[in-house]
Amino acid sequence: MTTTPFLTLERVCWQLPDGRLLFSDLDETFDARPTGLVGRNGVGKSVLAQLLAGRLAPTRGRCLRSGPVAWLPQQIDVSPTASVADLAGLGDALAALHRIEQGSSDVADFEVLGERWQLREQLQTELERMQLCGVSADTPASRLSGGQRMRVALAGAFLSDADFLVLDEPSNHLDAQGRQLLREQLRRWPRGLLVVSHDRALLGDMQRIVELSPLGLRSHGGNYAFYAARSSEERRLAAEALQQRRHERRQGEQALREQQEQREHRAARGNRQAAHANQAPILLGRQKQRAQASAGKAHLQQQQQRERLDEQVRQAAAAVEAAAPVVLLPVAGTGDAPERVAVLEDVVLPFVDGALARIDLLLRRGERLALTGRNGSGKSVLLKVLAGHLRPLQGAVQMNAPHAWLDQHLAFPIAAAPAMAQLRHANPAMAEAGLRTRLALLGLDAAQAQRPVEALSGGERMKLALACALYAQPPAQLLLLDEPANHLDLDAMQALETMLRDWPGTLLVAAHDEAFLQGIGITGRLHADAGGWRRLPP
Repeated sequence: MTTTPFLTLERVCWQLPDGRLLFSDLDETFDARPTGLVGRNGVGKSVLAQLLAGRLAPTRGRCLRSGPVAWLPQQIDVSPTASVADLAGLGDALAALHRIEQGSSDVADFEVLGERWQLREQLQTELERMQLCGVSADTPASRLSGGQRMRVALAGAFLSDADFLVLDEPSNHLDAQGRQLLREQLRRWPRGLLVVSHDRALLGDMQRIVELSPLGLRSHGGNYAFYAARSSEERRLAAEALQQRRHERRQGEQALREQQEQREHRAARGNRQAAHANQAPILLGRQKQRAQASAGKAHLQQQQQRERLDEQVRQAAAAVEAAAPVVLLPVAGTGDAPERVAVLEDVVLPFVDGALARIDLLLRRGERLALTGRNGSGKSVLLKVLAGHLRPLQGAVQMNAPHAWLDQHLAFPIAAAPAMAQLRHANPAMAEAGLRTRLALLGLDAAQAQRPVEALSGGERMKLALACALYAQPPAQLLLLDEPANHLDLDAMQALETMLRDWPGTLLVAAHDEAFLQGIGITGRLHADAGGWRRLPP
């Protein structure tokens, strides 16, 4: 392990299977400063993280590393026979330690273990620090939830001798407590750190933000707040520059038209004078040739000037990376919802234990409740019961208004159908032009509207799912959302916040991202803890 950890890209390119370049000629050095890597979905952040970690080899260029790199992917998959030790990447070392304790003198066991004689105790301490009570090295990994698996993998990474940690969306499956523990652990990590994330609280702990875009890599000193302010200012300046270049092009084209009209007037006057002049035909022919040559030269100069003006506009447009603003048209009927939108009386939830199994709930018109609590507390079960996808073990569920449930996987009613067909299915009475307009205002253009939903990004699928709910006939007056911001990039998340903030209906949303909850303007919380379900202020 070196005292100066680094990861360096030198002219790195990555080519997709169809031959297109995802990115090219990337040059950057990541040093010991905790760094966040941001960018839109599909731009190549996860690929770049794997290149930096040595999990992939670049198509061209090279990646240099100061030492070992620990990499954690977004999804922690485990085999049916894997233990917690295996999930932490320490299974072989702990197995070697066990054999040595049983009397093994095999050199290979000592090489695998190294000097980590306290590894078993260190892993148990790290698991307890991550609040994984009752979990040990021998616990089958298949028993753990997605959030618990991420915590175990993080515990193993923190115990590694890696020079650099490269984490890809580490907070995606963590509840609020798990996210706070992650941040505390990362603050204690003494070596190089690169985090691919859209978690604004986590990015706020970074000392540097690097943005990957179609224009390449751009480094911003400071944390997320500094990056967001600087990016906003850069987008404003880029938009102003584009507007100015377009204005200059209009002025230039007007000047070129006036010059052309003046030449045509002079040519017409010359032709009239020549028609009445008593000149030899050969002299008239030469004059005509000179006039034609002059006109041809002027035409070429005009064409070159137009190309320069167009190129200036193209260059200015290339610097404008801001996403198009989303616009949600007024939805008819949301204000006509009854005062009591949904009622649960003496309900016992399935698959939920203890005090959280029982709930009485009244959702009033216009309420915007955040559903909070630890992973596994029953938040998703409650949403499914309200949506009618699960039956309660006992009690009454009364839904008094049209509602829509958007789960984490965003299932659509017509498998593999394009976006336009999905929206038409939700509202068959609306004209084609109306459907296209609504999709376009949400940032889904004509080409995207014809793509199968599987080909859309996470942000595009979320916009489509909301469109199908809000523009349905009848439109949803209650939205039930289960972690809607998972897997969205920062631009898509902010667009989702704008849509939900502007929507006047009733909202119940399960989310661990506090910045997102504040961004949509929650009016209260329904919190799950050991004592049961409690109403809390926002």
